[in-house]
Amino acid sequence: MTEQTARICILGGGFGGLHTTLRLSQLPWEALPKPEIVLVDHSDRFLFSPLLYELLTGELQTWEIAPPFEELLQDTGVRFYQATVSGIDINQRRVHLQDGPEIGYDRLVLALGGETPLDMVSGAASHAYTFRTIADAYRLEERLRVLEESDTDKIRVAIVGAGYTGVELACKLADRLGQRGRFRLIEVTDQILRTSPEFNREAATKALEERSIFIDLETKVVAIAQDTISLEYKGQVDTIPVDLVIWTVGTRVAPVVRNLPFKQNQRGQITTTPTLQVLDHPEIFALGDLADCRDAEGQQIPATAQAAFQQADYAAWNIWATLTHRPLLPFRYQYLGEMMTLGIDNATFTGLGIKLEGSLAYLARRLAYLYRMPTLDHKLKVGFNWLARPIIETLSK
Repeated sequence: MTEQTARICILGGGFGGLHTTLRLSQLPWEALPKPEIVLVDHSDRFLFSPLLYELLTGELQTWEIAPPFEELLQDTGVRFYQATVSGIDINQRRVHLQDGPEIGYDRLVLALGGETPLDMVSGAASHAYTFRTIADAYRLEERLRVLEESDTDKIRVAIVGAGYTGVELACKLADRLGQRGRFRLIEVTDQILRTSPEFNREAATKALEERSIFIDLETKVVAIAQDTISLEYKGQVDTIPVDLVIWTVGTRVAPVVRNLPFKQNQRGQITTTPTLQVLDHPEIFALGDLADCRDAEGQQIPATAQAAFQQADYAAWNIWATLTHRPLLPFRYQYLGEMMTLGIDNATFTGLGIKLEGSLAYLARRLAYLYRMPTLDHKLKVGFNWLARPIIETLSK
Protein backbone atom coordinates (compact mmCIF):
# COMPACT_ATOMS: atom_id res chain seq x y z
CA MET A 1 0.00 0.00 0.00
CA THR A 2 1.48 3.36 -1.05
CA GLU A 3 1.84 6.12 1.50
CA GLN A 4 -0.60 8.99 0.94
CA THR A 5 0.95 12.25 -0.22
CA ALA A 6 0.88 14.94 2.46
CA ARG A 7 -0.30 18.45 1.69
CA ILE A 8 1.35 21.57 3.14
CA CYS A 9 -0.76 24.72 2.90
CA ILE A 10 0.93 28.11 3.36
CA LEU A 11 -1.35 31.10 3.89
CA GLY A 12 0.32 34.40 3.01
CA GLY A 13 3.06 35.07 0.48
CA GLY A 14 5.06 37.72 2.33
CA PHE A 15 8.64 37.22 3.55
CA GLY A 16 7.70 34.40 5.92
CA GLY A 17 5.25 32.58 3.68
CA LEU A 18 7.11 32.79 0.37
CA HIS A 19 10.52 31.84 1.75
CA THR A 20 8.99 28.93 3.69
CA THR A 21 7.41 27.77 0.42
CA LEU A 22 10.63 28.04 -1.58
CA ARG A 23 12.69 26.30 1.10
CA LEU A 24 10.17 23.43 1.38
CA SER A 25 10.33 22.90 -2.38
CA GLN A 26 14.14 22.50 -2.13
CA LEU A 27 14.38 20.10 0.82
CA PRO A 28 15.12 16.39 0.17
CA TRP A 29 12.03 14.18 0.24
CA GLU A 30 13.56 10.89 -0.95
CA ALA A 31 12.24 8.80 1.95
CA LEU A 32 8.59 9.56 1.14
CA PRO A 33 6.55 11.08 -1.68
CA LYS A 34 7.22 14.82 -2.01
CA PRO A 35 4.29 16.63 -0.37
CA GLU A 36 1.94 18.80 -2.35
CA ILE A 37 2.81 22.39 -1.47
CA VAL A 38 0.09 25.04 -1.81
CA LEU A 39 0.62 28.79 -1.41
CA VAL A 40 -2.34 31.17 -1.02
CA ASP A 41 -2.13 34.97 -1.21
CA HIS A 42 -4.70 37.68 -1.97
CA SER A 43 -2.27 39.35 -4.40
CA ASP A 44 -0.72 37.93 -7.56
CA ARG A 45 2.67 39.39 -6.54
CA PHE A 46 5.18 39.05 -3.75
CA LEU A 47 6.09 42.43 -2.26
CA PHE A 48 9.59 43.28 -1.08
CA SER A 49 8.07 45.81 1.32
CA PRO A 50 11.26 47.58 2.58
CA LEU A 51 11.74 48.95 -0.95
CA LEU A 52 8.14 50.10 -1.44
CA TYR A 53 9.16 53.72 -0.82
CA GLU A 54 11.32 53.73 -3.94
CA LEU A 55 8.24 53.32 -6.14
CA LEU A 56 7.05 56.80 -5.11
CA THR A 57 10.34 58.44 -6.11
CA GLY A 58 10.78 56.49 -9.34
CA GLU A 59 14.05 54.96 -8.10
CA LEU A 60 12.68 51.45 -8.64
CA GLN A 61 10.01 49.85 -10.81
CA THR A 62 7.17 47.53 -9.79
CA TRP A 63 8.70 44.41 -11.38
CA GLU A 64 11.87 44.82 -9.30
CA ILE A 65 10.20 44.89 -5.88
CA ALA A 66 6.97 43.01 -6.67
CA PRO A 67 7.60 40.03 -8.97
CA PRO A 68 4.60 37.78 -9.77
CA PHE A 69 4.31 34.59 -7.71
CA GLU A 70 3.90 32.66 -10.97
CA GLU A 71 7.40 33.74 -11.99
CA LEU A 72 8.99 33.04 -8.58
CA LEU A 73 7.38 29.58 -8.26
CA GLN A 74 8.20 28.43 -11.78
CA ASP A 75 9.65 24.90 -11.82
CA THR A 76 9.10 24.41 -8.06
CA GLY A 77 5.97 22.27 -8.34
CA VAL A 78 4.17 24.60 -5.91
CA ARG A 79 0.49 25.25 -6.59
CA PHE A 80 -0.48 28.91 -6.17
CA TYR A 81 -3.96 30.29 -5.49
CA GLN A 82 -4.66 34.01 -5.67
CA ALA A 83 -7.50 34.22 -3.18
CA THR A 84 -8.64 35.66 0.15
CA VAL A 85 -8.82 33.24 3.07
CA SER A 86 -12.37 33.38 4.44
CA GLY A 87 -12.08 30.73 7.15
CA ILE A 88 -9.95 27.97 8.68
CA ASP A 89 -11.46 24.80 10.16
CA ILE A 90 -8.77 23.46 12.47
CA ASN A 91 -10.81 20.37 13.40
CA GLN A 92 -11.41 19.23 9.82
CA ARG A 93 -8.02 20.66 8.76
CA ARG A 94 -9.51 22.65 5.91
CA VAL A 95 -8.96 26.16 4.58
CA HIS A 96 -11.90 28.01 3.03
CA LEU A 97 -11.16 30.48 0.24
CA GLN A 98 -13.45 33.30 -0.79
CA ASP A 99 -14.62 32.50 -4.34
CA GLY A 100 -12.29 29.51 -4.38
CA PRO A 101 -12.01 25.84 -3.42
CA GLU A 102 -11.63 24.30 0.01
CA ILE A 103 -8.10 23.10 0.67
CA GLY A 104 -7.39 20.25 3.06
CA TYR A 105 -4.01 20.19 4.78
CA ASP A 106 -1.70 17.99 6.82
CA ARG A 107 0.53 20.92 7.79
CA LEU A 108 -0.58 24.55 7.84
CA VAL A 109 1.55 27.70 7.88
CA LEU A 110 -0.08 30.93 9.04
CA ALA A 111 1.88 33.84 7.55
CA LEU A 112 -0.90 36.27 6.62
CA GLY A 113 0.89 39.32 8.01
CA GLY A 114 -1.05 42.25 9.41
CA GLU A 115 -3.17 45.18 8.31
CA THR A 116 -3.16 48.87 9.19
CA PRO A 117 -6.12 49.78 11.44
CA LEU A 118 -8.05 52.87 10.32
CA ASP A 119 -10.82 52.84 12.93
CA MET A 120 -8.78 54.46 15.70
CA VAL A 121 -9.72 58.01 14.73
CA SER A 122 -12.87 59.58 13.25
CA GLY A 123 -12.53 60.10 9.51
CA ALA A 124 -9.34 58.06 9.06
CA ALA A 125 -11.04 55.24 7.13
CA SER A 126 -12.56 57.73 4.67
CA HIS A 127 -9.75 60.24 4.25
CA ALA A 128 -6.37 58.75 5.27
CA TYR A 129 -4.04 56.74 3.05
CA THR A 130 -2.21 53.66 4.27
CA PHE A 131 1.18 52.42 3.06
CA ARG A 132 1.58 48.67 3.40
CA THR A 133 0.72 47.02 0.05
CA ILE A 134 1.43 47.58 -3.62
CA ALA A 135 -2.21 48.71 -3.99
CA ASP A 136 -1.59 51.31 -1.25
CA ALA A 137 1.44 52.61 -3.17
CA TYR A 138 -0.56 52.89 -6.42
CA ARG A 139 -3.39 54.71 -4.66
CA LEU A 140 -0.98 57.13 -3.00
CA GLU A 141 0.87 57.67 -6.28
CA GLU A 142 -2.40 58.64 -7.98
CA ARG A 143 -3.23 61.15 -5.23
CA LEU A 144 0.26 62.65 -5.42
CA ARG A 145 -0.04 62.99 -9.19
CA VAL A 146 -3.36 64.85 -8.86
CA LEU A 147 -1.83 67.23 -6.32
CA GLU A 148 1.30 67.80 -8.42
CA GLU A 149 -0.79 68.59 -11.50
CA SER A 150 -3.02 71.03 -9.57
CA ASP A 151 -2.31 74.76 -9.50
CA THR A 152 -1.99 74.84 -5.72
CA ASP A 153 1.13 76.63 -4.53
CA LYS A 154 1.88 74.33 -1.59
CA ILE A 155 1.11 70.63 -1.10
CA ARG A 156 0.39 70.05 2.60
CA VAL A 157 1.08 66.50 3.81
CA ALA A 158 0.47 65.12 7.31
CA ILE A 159 2.06 61.77 8.17
CA VAL A 160 0.70 60.10 11.31
CA GLY A 161 3.31 58.08 13.17
CA ALA A 162 7.05 58.76 13.48
CA GLY A 163 8.15 55.15 13.41
CA TYR A 164 10.14 53.69 10.53
CA THR A 165 7.41 53.96 7.90
CA GLY A 166 6.49 57.53 8.82
CA VAL A 167 10.07 58.82 8.87
CA GLU A 168 11.09 57.05 5.65
CA LEU A 169 7.95 58.21 3.83
CA ALA A 170 8.43 61.80 4.99
CA CYS A 171 12.00 61.95 3.63
CA LYS A 172 11.16 60.27 0.32
CA LEU A 173 8.09 62.43 -0.34
CA ALA A 174 9.91 65.60 0.68
CA ASP A 175 12.55 64.81 -1.95
CA ARG A 176 9.84 64.14 -4.52
CA LEU A 177 7.76 67.26 -3.87
CA GLY A 178 10.70 69.61 -3.30
CA GLN A 179 9.83 73.25 -2.57
CA ARG A 180 6.11 72.61 -2.98
CA GLY A 181 5.94 70.14 -0.10
CA ARG A 182 4.90 71.15 3.42
CA PHE A 183 5.20 68.23 5.83
CA ARG A 184 4.08 67.48 9.37
CA LEU A 185 5.18 64.28 11.09
CA ILE A 186 2.79 63.57 13.97
CA GLU A 187 3.85 61.36 16.87
CA VAL A 188 1.91 60.62 20.07
CA THR A 189 5.07 59.81 22.12
CA ASP A 190 7.94 62.12 23.03
CA GLN A 191 10.44 61.05 20.35
CA ILE A 192 10.72 59.68 16.82
CA LEU A 193 11.89 56.10 16.12
CA ARG A 194 11.55 54.94 19.73
CA THR A 195 12.94 51.43 19.07
CA SER A 196 15.77 52.51 16.76
CA PRO A 197 19.48 52.72 17.67
CA GLU A 198 20.60 56.22 18.69
CA PHE A 199 22.83 56.55 15.61
CA ASN A 200 19.86 56.01 13.29
CA ARG A 201 17.61 58.31 15.29
CA GLU A 202 20.17 61.12 15.08
CA ALA A 203 20.67 60.60 11.34
CA ALA A 204 16.89 60.60 10.81
CA THR A 205 16.45 63.78 12.87
CA LYS A 206 19.11 65.49 10.75
CA ALA A 207 17.48 64.30 7.49
CA LEU A 208 14.07 65.57 8.63
CA GLU A 209 15.51 68.96 9.66
CA GLU A 210 17.34 69.33 6.32
CA ARG A 211 14.01 68.86 4.55
CA SER A 212 12.18 71.32 6.84
CA ILE A 213 9.77 68.61 8.03
CA PHE A 214 7.86 69.83 11.09
CA ILE A 215 7.65 67.25 13.89
CA ASP A 216 4.66 67.27 16.28
CA LEU A 217 5.68 65.22 19.33
CA GLU A 218 3.27 64.25 22.15
CA THR A 219 0.47 65.07 19.73
CA LYS A 220 -2.70 63.05 19.26
CA VAL A 221 -4.83 62.96 16.12
CA VAL A 222 -8.44 63.65 17.09
CA ALA A 223 -10.15 63.65 13.68
CA ILE A 224 -9.44 63.66 9.95
CA ALA A 225 -11.69 65.34 7.40
CA GLN A 226 -11.44 65.75 3.62
CA ASP A 227 -9.07 68.72 3.81
CA THR A 228 -8.29 69.15 7.52
CA ILE A 229 -6.70 67.28 10.40
CA SER A 230 -7.46 67.99 14.07
CA LEU A 231 -4.56 67.62 16.51
CA GLU A 232 -4.53 67.66 20.30
CA TYR A 233 -1.44 68.93 22.12
CA LYS A 234 -1.44 69.44 25.91
CA GLY A 235 -5.23 69.54 26.03
CA GLN A 236 -5.65 72.04 23.22
CA VAL A 237 -7.13 71.01 19.86
CA ASP A 238 -6.10 72.72 16.62
CA THR A 239 -7.62 72.02 13.22
CA ILE A 240 -5.24 72.69 10.35
CA PRO A 241 -5.68 72.48 6.56
CA VAL A 242 -4.13 69.50 4.76
CA ASP A 243 -4.12 68.04 1.25
CA LEU A 244 -3.00 64.52 2.11
CA VAL A 245 -2.97 62.41 5.31
CA ILE A 246 -0.94 59.19 5.44
CA TRP A 247 -1.63 56.85 8.37
CA THR A 248 1.30 54.59 9.39
CA VAL A 249 0.33 53.72 12.99
CA GLY A 250 -0.42 50.22 14.22
CA THR A 251 -0.60 46.68 12.93
CA ARG A 252 -3.65 44.49 13.36
CA VAL A 253 -3.90 40.75 12.86
CA ALA A 254 -6.43 39.78 10.16
CA PRO A 255 -9.92 38.83 11.49
CA VAL A 256 -9.68 35.30 10.04
CA VAL A 257 -6.70 34.72 12.36
CA ARG A 258 -8.11 36.56 15.40
CA ASN A 259 -11.19 34.29 15.27
CA LEU A 260 -9.14 31.11 15.66
CA PRO A 261 -9.39 29.38 19.09
CA PHE A 262 -5.68 29.70 19.87
CA LYS A 263 -3.89 31.39 22.74
CA GLN A 264 -3.31 35.01 21.70
CA ASN A 265 -1.69 38.05 23.25
CA GLN A 266 -3.40 41.43 23.72
CA ARG A 267 -2.62 42.38 20.11
CA GLY A 268 -4.30 39.23 18.77
CA GLN A 269 -1.01 37.57 17.82
CA ILE A 270 -0.93 33.77 18.09
CA THR A 271 1.35 32.35 20.79
CA THR A 272 3.86 29.84 19.43
CA THR A 273 6.52 27.53 20.79
CA PRO A 274 10.20 28.23 19.93
CA THR A 275 9.78 25.69 17.10
CA LEU A 276 7.17 28.10 15.61
CA GLN A 277 4.30 25.68 16.26
CA VAL A 278 0.96 26.91 17.61
CA LEU A 279 0.36 25.80 21.20
CA ASP A 280 -1.57 22.49 21.33
CA HIS A 281 -1.58 22.31 17.50
CA PRO A 282 1.80 20.95 16.38
CA GLU A 283 0.55 20.58 12.79
CA ILE A 284 0.11 24.39 12.52
CA PHE A 285 3.02 26.83 12.28
CA ALA A 286 2.78 30.61 12.67
CA LEU A 287 5.35 33.25 11.78
CA GLY A 288 5.78 36.90 10.92
CA ASP A 289 3.50 39.72 12.07
CA LEU A 290 0.74 37.44 13.38
CA ALA A 291 2.97 35.35 15.67
CA ASP A 292 3.82 36.02 19.32
CA CYS A 293 7.09 34.14 19.42
CA ARG A 294 9.99 33.77 21.81
CA ASP A 295 13.03 32.00 20.44
CA ALA A 296 15.26 29.35 21.99
CA GLU A 297 17.00 32.02 24.12
CA GLY A 298 13.68 33.42 25.35
CA GLN A 299 13.98 36.70 23.45
CA GLN A 300 10.82 38.23 22.00
CA ILE A 301 10.89 38.19 18.21
CA PRO A 302 10.08 41.55 16.57
CA ALA A 303 7.45 41.78 13.85
CA THR A 304 9.92 42.69 11.10
CA ALA A 305 10.74 41.45 7.62
CA GLN A 306 14.19 40.45 8.91
CA ALA A 307 12.64 38.19 11.56
CA ALA A 308 10.11 36.62 9.15
CA PHE A 309 12.91 35.97 6.65
CA GLN A 310 14.85 34.04 9.31
CA GLN A 311 11.77 32.22 10.66
CA ALA A 312 11.01 30.84 7.19
CA ASP A 313 14.09 28.59 7.18
CA TYR A 314 13.19 27.13 10.57
CA ALA A 315 9.50 26.71 9.69
CA ALA A 316 10.37 24.83 6.50
CA TRP A 317 12.92 22.63 8.28
CA ASN A 318 10.54 21.83 11.15
CA ILE A 319 7.66 20.96 8.81
CA TRP A 320 10.04 18.67 6.93
CA ALA A 321 11.21 17.21 10.26
CA THR A 322 7.66 16.45 11.44
CA LEU A 323 6.95 14.58 8.18
CA THR A 324 10.30 12.70 8.06
CA HIS A 325 10.43 11.91 11.82
CA ARG A 326 13.49 14.02 12.59
CA PRO A 327 14.14 16.32 15.59
CA LEU A 328 12.83 19.87 15.34
CA LEU A 329 15.02 22.96 15.71
CA PRO A 330 14.04 25.80 18.07
CA PHE A 331 14.24 29.17 16.34
CA ARG A 332 17.28 31.30 17.11
CA TYR A 333 16.90 34.92 16.07
CA GLN A 334 19.97 36.84 14.92
CA TYR A 335 19.68 40.63 14.94
CA LEU A 336 21.55 41.66 11.80
CA GLY A 337 21.21 45.41 12.23
CA GLU A 338 18.86 48.01 10.87
CA MET A 339 18.58 49.92 7.62
CA MET A 340 16.50 52.97 6.81
CA THR A 341 16.11 55.05 3.69
CA LEU A 342 16.19 58.78 4.42
CA GLY A 343 15.46 60.24 1.02
CA ILE A 344 16.86 59.76 -2.47
CA ASP A 345 20.43 58.40 -2.38
CA ASN A 346 20.51 58.62 1.42
CA ALA A 347 20.16 55.95 4.12
CA THR A 348 21.50 54.63 7.41
CA PHE A 349 22.97 51.19 8.00
CA THR A 350 23.81 49.85 11.47
CA GLY A 351 24.75 46.33 12.43
CA LEU A 352 27.60 43.82 12.61
CA GLY A 353 29.75 46.54 14.18
CA ILE A 354 29.21 48.93 11.26
CA LYS A 355 27.59 52.37 11.32
CA LEU A 356 27.03 54.13 8.00
CA GLU A 357 24.96 57.00 6.72
CA GLY A 358 24.61 58.82 3.41
CA SER A 359 25.15 57.44 -0.09
CA LEU A 360 27.47 54.63 1.08
CA ALA A 361 24.76 53.38 3.46
CA TYR A 362 22.25 53.70 0.61
CA LEU A 363 24.43 51.37 -1.51
CA ALA A 364 24.94 48.93 1.39
CA ARG A 365 21.19 48.82 1.96
CA ARG A 366 20.54 48.10 -1.71
CA LEU A 367 23.09 45.26 -1.77
CA ALA A 368 21.74 43.74 1.47
CA TYR A 369 18.21 43.78 0.08
CA LEU A 370 19.36 42.37 -3.25
CA TYR A 371 20.81 39.40 -1.33
CA ARG A 372 17.48 38.84 0.45
CA MET A 373 15.34 38.89 -2.67
CA PRO A 374 13.65 35.59 -3.54
CA THR A 375 15.12 33.25 -6.19
CA LEU A 376 18.49 33.50 -7.88
CA ASP A 377 16.83 34.35 -11.19
CA HIS A 378 15.11 37.43 -9.76
CA LYS A 379 18.30 38.55 -7.97
CA LEU A 380 20.23 38.37 -11.24
CA LYS A 381 17.58 40.30 -13.19
CA VAL A 382 17.36 43.05 -10.60
CA GLY A 383 21.11 43.20 -9.99
CA PHE A 384 21.85 43.51 -13.69
CA ASN A 385 19.25 46.26 -14.03
CA TRP A 386 20.74 48.19 -11.10
CA LEU A 387 24.18 47.99 -12.72
CA ALA A 388 22.98 48.82 -16.23
CA ARG A 389 20.56 51.65 -15.40
CA PRO A 390 23.20 54.31 -14.47
CA ILE A 391 25.15 53.48 -17.65
CA ILE A 392 22.06 53.75 -19.83
CA GLU A 393 21.04 57.00 -18.17
CA THR A 394 24.54 58.44 -18.68
CA LEU A 395 24.62 57.43 -22.36
CA SER A 396 21.17 58.88 -23.01
CA LYS A 397 22.14 62.34 -21.75
